[in-house]
Amino acid sequence: MLAIRLPPEIEERLEKLARKTGRTKTYYARQAILDQLDDLEDYYLAEKRMADVAAGKSELIPLADILKEHGLED
Repeated sequence: MLAIRLPPEIEERLEKLARKTGRTKTYYARQAILDQLDDLEDYYLAEKRMADVAAGKSELIPLADILKEHGLED
């Protein structure tokens, strides 16, 4: 379970959206969290990968090699 405090203007926007669409505020809060969570996970994975490359722990793979591997080369 999660409880969050929202600024009044955000709470009001969420309430209006819920009323207009017949869905719950919880539905929209959950959807927003899921969408943002996907983006955050991708961001931090990329950040970690770049740190590993910078530290010499990992190497970059040229795009041409990836395309060739998947039969997508020009």
